[in-house]
Amino acid sequence: MTPFERDPFARFRNATRARIGLGRAGDALPTSAILDFQLAHARARDAVHGQVDFVALAKQLAPVPTIRIRSRAKDRTIYLARPDLGRQTNAADLPSPGDRYDIAFIIADGLSASAVEHHAVPLFNACMKRLGAFSVAPVILGEQARVAFGDEAAAAFGAEVAIVLIGERPGLSVPDSLGAYITFRPQSGRRDSERNCISNIHADGLSYEVAADKIVWIVREALRLQLTGVDLKENAEGAIEALPHQEA
Repeated sequence: MTPFERDPFARFRNATRARIGLGRAGDALPTSAILDFQLAHARARDAVHGQVDFVALAKQLAPVPTIRIRSRAKDRTIYLARPDLGRQTNAADLPSPGDRYDIAFIIADGLSASAVEHHAVPLFNACMKRLGAFSVAPVILGEQARVAFGDEAAAAFGAEVAIVLIGERPGLSVPDSLGAYITFRPQSGRRDSERNCISNIHADGLSYEVAADKIVWIVREALRLQLTGVDLKENAEGAIEALPHQEA
């Protein structure tokens, strides 16, 4: 009997992280498959409930200046139960109006602390190498923050573009995936359709270099065309093209 006949799913299993062809032990899954699932579930829960060490993160970013801004969710329990509070900044933490910038980076914990701690700084550094002469605000460290949190935070710096690097909702195969959300002229009330998203940035997904290339392409085109979101898309050749604007 050939290896394929013994395990017809073997060749597919090598090409995907999905759980396929797990086998059976009587009327249940094999013990190894059950234990693997329980471990993946525990890692996902740890990612959601974990806390980002923002002090260590600021040290990793040094000498780049940082400012820590909290959302209106006072703790992790409230953050998970009240997504709306995670989208709003704590006004007391916002800086006074001052210099204006082309770009503001917001590093937000989101739904995966491990994603932020593993990938946010390397991705930020890769972006900075590609941004050239653009002026960049002090990095905003968003605590108990969701994507829309970046709109208010970046607007406080008068930034033309907000780039939110945030921990994505963990799955059972990847608990530490980072996402990047780019918004032109961020302000409170921006819709998700007005953003561009680069997702699945992790060790087995999109590399820092490729993700940074995509992010910076979008930023340049956002500033040139004065828009982000569904009207701006990346074509197959790697360029960014604007779609004809549709009036509501």
